[in-house]
Amino acid sequence: MRVSTGRVTGSDGRMFTVVVESFGVGRQRRAERVLTVPFERLQSLMQTIALQGGRIRVLSSTDLEPTATPATTATPPADAASPAANAAPTSSSTAKAPVSHADVPVNLYKPKAPFLGTVTGNYSLLADGAIGRVNHITFDLAGGDPQLHYVEGQSIGIIPDGEDANGKPHKLRLYSIASTRHGDDLADHTVSLCVRQLQYEKDGETINGVCSTFLCDIEPGAKVKITGPVGKEMLLPDDEEANVIMLATGTGIAPMRTYLRRMFEPAERDKNGWHFRGKAWLFMGAPKTANLLYDDDFNRYQAEFPENFRYTKAISREEQNAKGGRMYIQDRVLENAEEIFSWIENPKTHVYMCGLRGMEPGIDEAMSAAATAKGLDWATLRPQLKKAERWHVETY
Repeated sequence: MRVSTGRVTGSDGRMFTVVVESFGVGRQRRAERVLTVPFERLQSLMQTIALQGGRIRVLSSTDLEPTATPATTATPPADAASPAANAAPTSSSTAKAPVSHADVPVNLYKPKAPFLGTVTGNYSLLADGAIGRVNHITFDLAGGDPQLHYVEGQSIGIIPDGEDANGKPHKLRLYSIASTRHGDDLADHTVSLCVRQLQYEKDGETINGVCSTFLCDIEPGAKVKITGPVGKEMLLPDDEEANVIMLATGTGIAPMRTYLRRMFEPAERDKNGWHFRGKAWLFMGAPKTANLLYDDDFNRYQAEFPENFRYTKAISREEQNAKGGRMYIQDRVLENAEEIFSWIENPKTHVYMCGLRGMEPGIDEAMSAAATAKGLDWATLRPQLKKAERWHVETY
């Protein structure tokens, strides 16, 4: 339910009664609660209910008949709603939950009995002048029993060939999947990864990561041991009108690519019968423009769907933040914190963060500042959003 206060002055003396469920903590959250507040506190209460995933059953005032509503997730007042709340109209205002966890495939193949996938493609994702090495690698999954299938937001394990220093087989490494469930070719039997070669210095020697180098060097036709899929933290909601904020650095873009392809690639939309009508906002961090991954695709989505997709970049070695330092993704979040937070106030909004763990403190700081400006406590709200399955983080 949306409550408009736009035509009422601050002297309004009405009292409002709100009957809400799934609001509070412990037993309170499981029980229906009746709250009575004066008009001046109504907007704040509605925002808090929305942020905590509450469902308003009845709203009434001293001069209005009680208004019964379906058991839907609360939305913030109209004058507090962001542009994200103004998605294209649909037949239902109910915010759908994320994909049912019971329906998500997990561990179809395990380390002791992996699936042997065939490499069908391996190419660089970087432009000239980029730092490091990042490749897009695709594997054929056809012929499995069971078929290795997955959904957006999951990961697979790769067991590299060879043995470790102790003569034992290498352990698996997990990689976020970079293709939708239909695969890059929409044939339903491939999976793609976005892999950065790990390199670091030790005792004056450059050390290459075992699995990342194995994958970046691999040739088409080679067989690779694959496990999984795993992961339920980064699943997209089913709601076609959901709003999605994505925060990514480096190869943390992999799950975001799956979401955006599912949302905006015409062939994908036709294939899955899921037509996204909400708002999506991608914040992407990279050291140089040449290191932006899948940049052409994201620019195309922004041009073709300007009402639904925003693409904000943070290029650390080419741009400066407000303090004259390097521009990191947390700086872009800080610049847009108020608007981001207004999106989050809408219960249809989900936030996904993936990439280097070092991005988390800066983003938390920006969100805390925005929450404080609204009289709210981010340290309290963040776990509430996570419990409501609206705050999704996968960092390393």
